This record gives sequence, structure tokens and C-alpha cells, in this order.
Amino acid sequence: MYCRRLRRWGTLSSWLALLVVAVGPAAAHGASLDSSRETIAIPAWLFLLTGGAAIGASFLLASLVTDRALIDAIHGWRRTVPVPGEHLLRGFLQLVGVVGLSFVLVVGFLGPELGNANAAVLLVWVGWWAGFTATTYLVGSTWPALNPWRTIAELLPSLNRSYPERLGAWPSVAGLLGLVWLEVVSPVADAPGVLATVVAGYTVFTLVGALAYGPETWFETVDPISRVFRYYGRLAPIAREDGQIRLRLPGTALSETRLVDGLDEVGFVIALVWVTTYDGFVATPTWRSLADPLVSAGVPALVLYLLVLLAGFGLFLGVFVLGARYSRRLAGTYLSVAELTRQFAPPLLAIAAGYHLAHYLGYFLTLAPSLATTAATPLTLLETVPVLALPGWFDGVALASVLLGHILAIWAAHATAFDLFPGRLQAIRSQYPYTAVMVVYTMSSLWIVSQPTIAPPYV
Repeated sequence: MYCRRLRRWGTLSSWLALLVVAVGPAAAHGASLDSSRETIAIPAWLFLLTGGAAIGASFLLASLVTDRALIDAIHGWRRTVPVPGEHLLRGFLQLVGVVGLSFVLVVGFLGPELGNANAAVLLVWVGWWAGFTATTYLVGSTWPALNPWRTIAELLPSLNRSYPERLGAWPSVAGLLGLVWLEVVSPVADAPGVLATVVAGYTVFTLVGALAYGPETWFETVDPISRVFRYYGRLAPIAREDGQIRLRLPGTALSETRLVDGLDEVGFVIALVWVTTYDGFVATPTWRSLADPLVSAGVPALVLYLLVLLAGFGLFLGVFVLGARYSRRLAGTYLSVAELTRQFAPPLLAIAAGYHLAHYLGYFLTLAPSLATTAATPLTLLETVPVLALPGWFDGVALASVLLGHILAIWAAHATAFDLFPGRLQAIRSQYPYTAVMVVYTMSSLWIVSQPTIAPPYV
């Protein structure tokens, strides 16, 4: 379907990229515009082995850089970027955000009923979730200004009730998992009316929450969308620091202290990595073979999808915490396991961003003409909607984005280790378990890539 996300996953090494060129594009989990599916042409064992080996090789290469002065110079590099009329630009972005939200609601309810011809559906999934999200980690996050819910909430009175500190960021974790579950089990990505209803419900819920606890608390702590863009923005080369717009090297902010604080925020990072894997897993024949007997036994499909989502998240989080325990043991440090999980969770954001770019860059470019055309006449049903046909070699871009995401994650974790531990060998040894964790994450994802892609069953 036009607006069902393209589930394109990449490999993790240039060697595998060359193999892809030789035998044809690895298009498992790539939904074409006519909903056809293609099975990967590379043997699954080679796909998995190469991906795991690439992570190990990246770690070995990073381990050769043990000069603390060089690492500090790379991560400390900053340049001020003048932005004339910054206040006017912020006001313009706020206006664009509110108009965009209104557009989605009006066109979603009143526009064409076909998702591929409805500008609201295309704006949300192509323009916002695919295109705009990519800009937050490739360029810089403008979401604090663009966020229409925050703009509206700041105009409303607030009760400023005390937010329960024991909840921390867990509501945002639940919100992210809930939104992904809803996207998988419902037609929200294809049915304009359903999408508009979900957006309206989210709007009401968000504004009520901001009214109760204040916009600052709500959008900094509870709102999952704001947290996604804030975390992704830490990878970007442009950021607002100390009241100024600064240019930095991509990903260097991932090793800074206090990017995440506590297991709740670590959980959000893990959730951001896990939901991509989940989205692919439920579209495989293996999942259908597992779901068939359970659904036949009377387990509701929606409940089953939710249980797998939660169990997988718990597994990914547990594996990461286990890695922290072994890291503490191998490094011989007095730092707690909780502190190590907090310090080494941010590098995983580079992996999540690499997967997002691999999934959505081709999707965005393919359907951008459809968005532009339908947006010009949003309430009119067009007979034909233009799409852009991408060349076969474009799959290499997705491969490269995943590879670079993992390399950047390895480097950020390496820099964090040298900042935490005084000894060079201690810093390197602390990374053994985390490298193993990344291999587990990677190979589980690549196993999904090796499977044929089907529509998620029973939904």
C-alpha cells in the first residue's frame, strides 16, 4: 500500500554491499508500490555472519584510537552559526506547525478516502514521519518550535500540578510502544478517517496533559514524540547550545553526560531501537507460523501483537542491562550497573537513526511527488497520483546508512568509555559486552531481513 511504511533494512558492511550489487538488490521487507514482495537473494547465514562481523571489525578499528587528546578534540569541536531573524523564524515554524495540524484534521476527515490520494495521510507519513524526522538527525531538530501541540498548549492556562516523579519517562516509553502497536494493528497508515481520528485523540490527550502539568513538564518528560525528536537531534551537526546555534561534528553529543538519566530514559532509547525490529518481525512468515496456533486457540490477535511488543522490548532491555553487568566486571570499575547503562545507552540512538534512514529515505523520495500533487488540491480525488521511480542502485544508500549508524554508535561508545575510565585497557575491555549486545541486535534484525515479507496476519 502507498502509505504503509517501506520496511527496508540494510546490511552492515561494504563487503555485503558489493555482494548485493553482484546478485541483485536485497529487497526483503521492501514494500513496493504495488504491494509486491521480493525475497532476499543472499544466503541468510552469510547475511547474518557478515553483519555481526562488521560490528566486531568496527570495534577493532575504534579500539586503535586511544589518544584521549584526539578524542576530546573531535568531540569538543564547536563553531557558532549566526541565524539572522531567529525569533521570526521560530514564529514562522510555530505557524507552520499549527497550520499543518489543522490541515491533517480537515483533509483527513473531508478529503479523498483513498490513502494514496489523500494529502493528510501523505503529509503525516511521507512529509513528517519520513522526511522531517530524517532532518532532525541529519541537520538539526526544529521540533520544539514546529510542535503544534506545544504552541497551542503555551497559549492555554495551566494548572501546574506536580508530576509524579516516580513515573519518570516511563509514560513516554509506553506512549512510543503504544503508537507503534497502533500503526501495526490498525489502518491508521492508509485510512484518512482513522488517521484523523487518532490525531484528534492525540491532540486532546496532549493538551489535557499539558493543561494539568504544564507544557514544560509534559513535553520534556511525558510526550513520546517530543522525546524522539529531542534524542534524534543529539546526532545532528546543528544544535542550540547555551542560547546559541552551534555547529558540531555529527554524533559527538552522544557521548556527553546526562543525555539520559535513569533506567526510564534508557528504556526509551531501547524502545526506539526495538520498535524497528518489531515492525519487521510481524511481517514475516515466521511470525505468521507462530501466531496461527495461538490465534486458533482463542488468543485475540490484538492482544497477541501487544504481548509480543512488550516481551521483545523487555528482552532488548534485559540484554542491554546484562551487557552493563559484564562491562562492569570486565572493566573492574566501581561505577554501578545503572550508571553504565545510562552512559552507554545514547550511542544506540545512532543505530536507530541509521535504521530509520534506511527505511524511509526511498519511501520519502518515491512519494514526495504524490504529496506535492495532492496537497495542491487536497479535497479533490485525483485519477492518477505521480510517484518517483528510484534506480536499482539506490538500495546501496540504505545499506550505507545502516553501516554508518553502527559505526557511529561504536565510536560514540568508545569515546564514552575513554571519558569514564582512566586506563586505556580498562576502557577497551568495557566495550566487549556492548559490542556483543550490538551484534545480537544487528543479527536479529538481519535475520528478519533474510525472511520474505508478508502483510501482518490477522490485522
